[in-house]
Amino acid sequence: MSKELEEGIELKLDWSKLKKVADTNPDVVPVAVQNADTREVILVAYANELALKHSLACGNATFWSTSRRELWEKGASSGETFELLEVRVNCEQNSLLYIVRPRRGGMCHTKQLSGEPRSGCYYRKLDPGSMTLINTQP
Repeated sequence: MSKELEEGIELKLDWSKLKKVADTNPDVVPVAVQNADTREVILVAYANELALKHSLACGNATFWSTSRRELWEKGASSGETFELLEVRVNCEQNSLLYIVRPRRGGMCHTKQLSGEPRSGCYYRKLDPGSMTLINTQP
């Protein structure tokens, strides 16, 4: 990911993300990830059957990386791993909710100015007047 995409103020939504996922990773469902303690939504990812089974077996939130097309254990490289406490399934059985707890305190691979991981991936809000992003966790 580019620093400008992850830290910048320009809105660059990937409107074709779901088409790309469907074209290259047809056997996945979206997974919303929520912090068990704060109830904050941390991120949205995807899981296939392998990722779900791996999550349940090892107790770590694991996903299917739709860009790399491989199993992605959250935090394997950043160290910000999530203990998987509960998995919920929606009424139509086409999405999951992982309820997690951070093992080290951080939730996002991006960092605040202090160098600490952010508490979640939704750290910018959209200014409707300028259509720019405002960082809520500097």
